[in-house]
Amino acid sequence: MGSGKRSLTTAAMVLACACAVLSAPGVAYASPTPAPTRTPTPTPTTSPAGKDLEAIRKKLDALYHDAAVATDAYNAAEEKTKQQSAEIVDLARVIVKGQDKLDELKDRAGAAARAQYRGGGLPPEMRLWLSDNPQQYLDGAGRVLQGEHATQGLLAEMSRTQQDLEQYAKDASAQWQKLEANRQAKATAQKEIKKQIAAAEKLESQLEKKEKERLAKLEEEAAYKAQTAWLSSGVLAEISGKASEQGKKAVKFATDQIGKPYEWGAEGPGSYDCSGLTSQAWSAAGHGIPRTSQEQWKQLPHVDVKDMRPGDLIIYFDDASHVAMYIGDGAIVHAPRPGRTVTITGAGSMPILGVVRPDA
Repeated sequence: MGSGKRSLTTAAMVLACACAVLSAPGVAYASPTPAPTRTPTPTPTTSPAGKDLEAIRKKLDALYHDAAVATDAYNAAEEKTKQQSAEIVDLARVIVKGQDKLDELKDRAGAAARAQYRGGGLPPEMRLWLSDNPQQYLDGAGRVLQGEHATQGLLAEMSRTQQDLEQYAKDASAQWQKLEANRQAKATAQKEIKKQIAAAEKLESQLEKKEKERLAKLEEEAAYKAQTAWLSSGVLAEISGKASEQGKKAVKFATDQIGKPYEWGAEGPGSYDCSGLTSQAWSAAGHGIPRTSQEQWKQLPHVDVKDMRPGDLIIYFDDASHVAMYIGDGAIVHAPRPGRTVTITGAGSMPILGVVRPDA
């Protein structure tokens, strides 16, 4: 129990695109008729050096997507680590209180045993026969019997307290093992994030300045094409929901972060990842939500795209690896990926998995 207690004590210390499709910039809470679409001028995808920039764009998308998946795993492990650390501290406090209670019960039991010993060793019949006042003796014997019952109750309480302490110690040990497992999961995810980002940066570093400019143009046009297809479905005409008061606060917070850099694992105030931005925006609106995009998709109420309103969260890709906040007029605000800043873009510029509403 001594080494376990020491361990527990240690634990206790322990919109480029969107601007092209929206009629006006800024935050809106209604859904006007979208601006007429334009046909982008085709951009050559092969550079003079023979590089296939479209293939490079797709490769970069895949690398940053994998980094986003790893980031979600890192954030999830980080949240679990915080929760388990807090639970271990709480268990340590309970164990300290339980140990104090057990010590007190032992003192009381010891005092009762000493008092009983001082009562002498004569049989009860002999003490009655020798007594000058039999009634007084009988009264005293009744009190002794009550004391014996109380002592038995004391011993039973000591046993229960001891069992509780043993269970608390087992619980703390199990939580400690989970904590260590999540720390390892976090470290593994961190390595994966760095690996994917490093590969993407290496790929980009091999491009000349003009190639990078053409690549950026390709990225813009790919997002524009996806947004145009989404708008062409007529979905925007069906979206007319107005933001709730909390939704307005969340949108204001998120749009106030525009221009701040993306940083994986970041929750502000200087930088954000995608779910860090959305979770902090809703926290600022007075409504806490899960930290990661995958948990936001799992835990928050789902709504149809046609029913979404500003402040709702749009979850992207089949694995729910990206999240953005709908702000109205077919636009979102989000933290895209490493090397980018919080920005406004078209809601249909990426494959939509679904929509969730924090304040449903």
